[in-house]
Amino acid sequence: MKSQIATSNLAIPAERIERSIFLIRGQKVMLDADLAELYGVETKAFNQAVRRNIGRFPQDFMFQLTAKEFEGLRFHLVASSLRSQIVTSKPRGGRRYLPLAFTEQGVAMLSSVLRSERHSTGSWP
Repeated sequence: MKSQIATSNLAIPAERIERSIFLIRGQKVMLDADLAELYGVETKAFNQAVRRNIGRFPQDFMFQLTAKEFEGLRFHLVASSLRSQIVTSKPRGGRRYLPLAFTEQGVAMLSSVLRSERHSTGSWP
């Protein structure tokens, strides 16, 4: 039986999460787009919720990729064909900002932040 992780009453295959973990700046991180997908929201809405709570995400929890890091990651993703949507242009030009990367502590904080966003507004963002 394949390993699964329960998130909000949904089981997510562990392989899906493992494919979303990258080693950047010597840390294992997950990118904003992958986390937004796991939470079932658009990346823009996800990042708005994070920005509203930016004080809860110090640099050891979250950081923005540099252009060089993103370019290297894009190359890696194309070469391995793991996430072609990062490199495919959308009709309006694709991503407008460099991705946010969340460490393990940042991912844990996200759960708390997004839960409080839901309770305070009824939904988020």
